[in-house]
Amino acid sequence: MAMTKDQIKTAYPLPVYNFRVEIDGQTVGFSEVTGLSIAYETITYVESPTAGPGPRMMHMPGKPTPTKLTLKKGLVSGVSVAALYNWVNSIQLNRVQKKDIVIRLCDETGNAVVSWKVQNAFPTKLDAPAFTASSNDVAIETIELMADGIAMQQH
Repeated sequence: MAMTKDQIKTAYPLPVYNFRVEIDGQTVGFSEVTGLSIAYETITYVESPTAGPGPRMMHMPGKPTPTKLTLKKGLVSGVSVAALYNWVNSIQLNRVQKKDIVIRLCDETGNAVVSWKVQNAFPTKLDAPAFTASSNDVAIETIELMADGIAMQQH
């Protein structure tokens, strides 16, 4: 029996290619986003034995680990190619402009289904494209960011 369009929409996972990235509310075209992870350090607590043999070990969640995000985008002539460079270049010792970044996974109509808000992100590394004379690949720049955390929202 064939499934209806609505059944397919709710039963099948969304493709990963339909996403939007917004930096401080402005949409920026990226080709790849990685590192959307929420993780916690683990604390091992060893309880001294009061009765019975050996110590008892317990594992508990600790503080959240910082988010490390990687964004890749193609260089396009006529578009401000210096925006990411200017952000990285503006960093001074203990003084950096932190920005919120929102990654939205969209459905086939372009409406956001799930969003990840990366809070207080700042650049730690900007890589220029790799240059190879024998290649016709797209020039891709990569920026690495560190952030305080991630909040996820379903629409």
